[in-house]
Amino acid sequence: MNSPRPNWRSGTRPVPARQIEPIDGPARERVNWLSEAGGLVVMLLAVLAFHSLVAKPFYIPSGSMMPNLLVGDRLIVSKYPYGWSWVSASFHILPRSTARVMGSTPEYGDIVIVTPPYANEDWIKRVVALPGDRIEVRRGQIVLNGTPVPQEVEPPVQLRADDSQICDGRPCLEAYERFRVRLPSGREVFEPPTWRETLPNGASYLVIDHLNQPLDTMHEIIVPEGHVFLMGDNRDHSADSREMRPGQGLGGPVPLADVGGRAEFITFSLDGSESWNPLSWWSGLRTERAWSSLRPVIRATAPQAQGIAE
Repeated sequence: MNSPRPNWRSGTRPVPARQIEPIDGPARERVNWLSEAGGLVVMLLAVLAFHSLVAKPFYIPSGSMMPNLLVGDRLIVSKYPYGWSWVSASFHILPRSTARVMGSTPEYGDIVIVTPPYANEDWIKRVVALPGDRIEVRRGQIVLNGTPVPQEVEPPVQLRADDSQICDGRPCLEAYERFRVRLPSGREVFEPPTWRETLPNGASYLVIDHLNQPLDTMHEIIVPEGHVFLMGDNRDHSADSREMRPGQGLGGPVPLADVGGRAEFITFSLDGSESWNPLSWWSGLRTERAWSSLRPVIRATAPQAQGIAE
């Protein structure tokens, strides 16, 4: 048969046959899963290296550092100010050791993280005595190298009555129930006895002390070389260097190799009312605490020590 001729009068031409794509479509580039896995490993190692050598986030689970740190605070700890040791590695995967790299000594008043000798978790406390210092505690007041550390009476700090904040199955602020007050605005707060303590270098910060308890008295000891003496700011509710009972506190001065870094600032804080529902996180934020510095105020002139019981 003869093929159809174009109709030159109508201006039409035969339509060429359409090219049909294969059902499978164009060939796709194969994924190199080995390369992808390698990239993830490199990224994970970079994160671990940053946490081990530079800085890491930290969560406050207890009230031992009130009023300066509250349960629910999230903060950043820098890992390099005192050098690096076994405790610097993420997850404490290295064995305990006294060795340090580029080690240095904290300053009075620094807030540091430390790993107790019987645990593998980080605690957070304040440096109150340095290597070679003589330290004792009389009725809750620190005596450093024979001189009482000044404690000035301050207006009671106001701690928000966040009753939904739970510690070990109980409200975190249960011990302060007798200090609960209702403000004119209707908001409830706790107002425990508050003092301002100032160390020899002028580092100044608030402490809470409302009980007479055994840790208010400690006979004089000398902080060994390569060690520091640590205490919590919430003096009646802190297991620290004053606590010598095995497995209860820090058991005296702690080696500098067990100090893992310095607390720098709060990133954000939650009051315990939040749930798994992300919509509740916003209402649980303590917005006034975000980006608060954790470095102590340095006073140019330290106050004179007030009376201390003999």
